[in-house]
Amino acid sequence: MLLYNSRINKLKEIFSEIEQRYCFEFDAIGTDGDHVHVFVGAAPKYSPSKVMQILKSIAAKQMFKAFPEIKKELWGGEFWSDGGYIGTIGEGVTAEIIRDYIERQGTSEEKESYKQMNLMDFK
Repeated sequence: MLLYNSRINKLKEIFSEIEQRYCFEFDAIGTDGDHVHVFVGAAPKYSPSKVMQILKSIAAKQMFKAFPEIKKELWGGEFWSDGGYIGTIGEGVTAEIIRDYIERQGTSEEKESYKQMNLMDFK
C-alpha cells in the first residue's frame, strides 16, 4: 500500500497548495491505497487535461521530495500512471454521483484498516 498516514496527509497538503495557487476547488478526494480519485473544480481557462497535468506533475515532484523512498516502491519509479480518467458534470452525471463514487472506493477491510483512506473532509 503506497498511500497511508503521513503520505496521505502530505498529498492533502500538496493539493491544498495547488488549490490556492491555481484557484481550483477540491470537492472530494479518496484513495484505496494505490490510486487516487479527485473531484475538483477549475476555471474554464483550464481544460480538464490541463488540470490533471497540473495535479499529477506537482504532486509527484513534491511527494518524491518528501518521501524519496517511494521511488523504490513504485513500478518503474513513476508516481502516477500515464493514463487517467476525466469526467465532467453534465447530462446524467451530478456532483452527488461523483462524490458517492469516490466515497465507495476501497474494500471494507481497507477502510477499516486505516481510517484516513477517505479524504472527503478535504477542507
